[in-house]
Amino acid sequence: MGISIALGIMIGSFFNIKNTGTVYEPSQKKSENKLNAVIKYIESEYVDDVDAEKMTEEIITDLLGKLDPHSSYLPKEMQQYAKETMDGNFVGIGVQFVVKKDTVVVVKVIPDGPSKNAGLRDGDRLLMADKDTLFGKNLDSNDIVSKLKGVEDTQVLVKVYRPGEKNLIDINITRGKVAIKSVPVSYVLTDSLGYIKLDRFAMTSYDEFKTALDTLQKKGIKDLVLDLRGNPGGYMHIADQISDEFLEDGQLIVYTKNKKGRQKNSVATSEGSFEKGYVYVLVDQNSASASEIVSGALQDHDRATIVGRRTFGKGLVQQEMDFNDGSAMRLTIARYYTPTGRSIQKPYGDNNYDNEVSSRFKSGELFYKDSIKVIDSLKYTTPKGKVVYGGGGITPDVFIPLDTMGGANYYELNMINNFVYQYVDTHRKELANYNENNFIDSFKITPEIKNQFDKYIRPYKLKNQDEIEMLLKENFASTLINDEVYYKLIQKRDPYIKKVLSLHKHEE
Repeated sequence: MGISIALGIMIGSFFNIKNTGTVYEPSQKKSENKLNAVIKYIESEYVDDVDAEKMTEEIITDLLGKLDPHSSYLPKEMQQYAKETMDGNFVGIGVQFVVKKDTVVVVKVIPDGPSKNAGLRDGDRLLMADKDTLFGKNLDSNDIVSKLKGVEDTQVLVKVYRPGEKNLIDINITRGKVAIKSVPVSYVLTDSLGYIKLDRFAMTSYDEFKTALDTLQKKGIKDLVLDLRGNPGGYMHIADQISDEFLEDGQLIVYTKNKKGRQKNSVATSEGSFEKGYVYVLVDQNSASASEIVSGALQDHDRATIVGRRTFGKGLVQQEMDFNDGSAMRLTIARYYTPTGRSIQKPYGDNNYDNEVSSRFKSGELFYKDSIKVIDSLKYTTPKGKVVYGGGGITPDVFIPLDTMGGANYYELNMINNFVYQYVDTHRKELANYNENNFIDSFKITPEIKNQFDKYIRPYKLKNQDEIEMLLKENFASTLINDEVYYKLIQKRDPYIKKVLSLHKHEE
């Protein structure tokens, strides 16, 4: 639907950050003097003017790119977004919006955020931010975000058109921190089985996870589904903390080795609150780095059943070095290994690294477990005798094939999202009685909604007619209610959840 979360969207990169370095101060090595001399000479004597700063950034980017796929340079703007994501919050006004007919429309006001506290409502049109006009200028989402963002505790005056109101409304919003949730949903699946979805390993992720776990335990769950599908990773120490909740005192979580052979172990403590309950970890080809640390630790100690497809295969550790202009460098400083000694870093050094997931698609690996390539020389055994493999990702214990036969494509989903947004926007009053407690049982795709949708899509051809009502209801849940209701609906047809419920019932 094109929704942008104001002032912060996650940057989709795969990395483990071991710790943050300090501001870099170059030493007086000959190689550094030579590089500086070349840049200064070009800047001084080259026949045309050059941008020395831009040239330096290009050299650094090219240099790091020759080392490995995860050593990288982040310009100031990208580093700022990455830092907001990994801090677990950003400074903004706290809305989700779309741009429709060159007008900024608030799709959802984030609960407990600055805009909610100031009185902004879902469906409001933002016409001006201070003296900046937001409509009629063909602004994209980034332009709008830049006009709304600012320093924490400063105010922005927004002029609002609210459908149904005769006059425009002025609302003063005090900018503040808005949480970027690492745990979008957690709830009880069955009487004894809980579910937690973890999207990233940011600074706030452990606290969110622990709160969710404690809440589920108070509700009586004995076992847990930990959903790491699509989780690209983050901070290693957060992965250690989460793993510690499941492992007994003294059990190895992960260890790292640098080029000098120095080994550093991360070991579980006696503080874990879920050391007895069984765990099902859901993964796919986009579960990476810190996700693989947790998955590998629980698999190697026979604490979990790994369900899904082979994970990304990122076993390199980066250390971040900040520069005084706000940019940063991430340099690979070590490899990490699971408790049995597995390195799960997939091969690199060719041009296929970034396209490796598509290669898995072509090879059939995403559809058939037998197509997963394993290397016998990288075979390891867990304490209970289960065979596991290194050399590229965590291989699941229970395989779930990628489903390409069912499901709407991106184009079809976009059409459905757009229709649902427009319908909700024009029927807010009659939909106001639905909430998270009654939506699943009470909300129906009525003939009137279906007729309007049929008119909306008449110029287009959608192949998945059998799924339409189900997809419509799911999108109404996301747009009108919240993520938890949305997840509960989609999990009714989720093959992962169906498989876990089958396994859990059998084990009970």
